[in-house]
Amino acid sequence: MNKHALFQKFVQFTASMHQVVNDMTKDVKPDGITAVQYSILEYIATSQPITLSQISECLHISMPNTSRELKKLSEKNLLEKLDAAEDRRKQYICLSTAGQTMMDKAFEQIEGNFLQRIKDASDQDLEEMDHALDVLYQKLD
Repeated sequence: MNKHALFQKFVQFTASMHQVVNDMTKDVKPDGITAVQYSILEYIATSQPITLSQISECLHISMPNTSRELKKLSEKNLLEKLDAAEDRRKQYICLSTAGQTMMDKAFEQIEGNFLQRIKDASDQDLEEMDHALDVLYQKLD
């Protein structure tokens, strides 16, 4: 297998996935939340508990900007900060009940968009997609 060709396919796949994610989430962002704040909430929802530095690194946002956005989200009662038992200087960030409710609604809309996209897929197609996602996750994680 030509690994360079495989990498090129991977690049095309990730670019395509960025577009698909954009299409599936463009009308999902709740009112009063910026796109950056929504990205942060989405990342927390799928990775909690998480630290400020993990958010900053994964979303390519500077630490000061991440901290500022987290403060705004905390003021909207969408986040909770928990002190780490192993290090009192470290804090973990989780969604509050209101934040979890907001993200549950957003994910319901995204799921509807996803189901619409795959509505014509056969059972075999769905099984192949499930397997392909499992392999990608195992090999690239």
